Amino acid sequence: MNILELAADDPRSSAVVAAIQGGDVGALQGMLDADPALATARIVDQQQVKRTLLHILADWPGHLPNGAQTAAALIGAGADVDARVTPPALDGVAETPLHWAASNDDVTLVDALLDAGADIEAPGAVFTGGPPMSDAVVFAQWNAARRLLARGAQTTLWQAAALGLLEPVQKFLTAEPPPPQRDITNAFWNACRGGHLQTAEYLLGRGADPNWIGHDHKTPLQVAEESGAEDLITWLRQHVAA
Repeated sequence: MNILELAADDPRSSAVVAAIQGGDVGALQGMLDADPALATARIVDQQQVKRTLLHILADWPGHLPNGAQTAAALIGAGADVDARVTPPALDGVAETPLHWAASNDDVTLVDALLDAGADIEAPGAVFTGGPPMSDAVVFAQWNAARRLLARGAQTTLWQAAALGLLEPVQKFLTAEPPPPQRDITNAFWNACRGGHLQTAEYLLGRGADPNWIGHDHKTPLQVAEESGAEDLITWLRQHVAA
């Protein structure tokens, strides 16, 4: 099947993007009825990144008006809920609309996409290549992460730690073979970023390095301070190097 590709400055692109971003579902539906190929079209920007209309809907900063209704109109017209953004390089990131909705903490759109059958475990997340849960946690989008969890998403050790899921963390650490220390320390860092004292205490007791300079060149204490969890911050200051 030939996919319609439209330059970002094409008048049709401008019109359909304006309808999506403005939440004008009636205007969008009229365009889809008049030109069914729009439902699966790709908008091609100057960097040759090709976004579907669902990606336009889920793009940063998200939370567009009438997001769920817009998604329903697009999917009802034939949009692929699991389509991937097409980067210019073969090794580029190829995320689904659900990845982007998770990255923006857009819980309404997360639900709409999942209700329409989006693959909750689709790979392709930026930085990790993982599912949408990875994007939600990497970008500290806790509402989306918890909604994905409630909808059945799986978690890795570091993701479970970031969400303060102590029981799953304990299962990871008592498995055979146990995770290496670097993974335990990474999980500890993420627990601190999420503001979870009990999980951090457990991981420190299993050998995590409380002074590790981790992602974004930040220490566990620095990310705990960003979380605003005062009990965790006080505890950490007792366990880090002066």
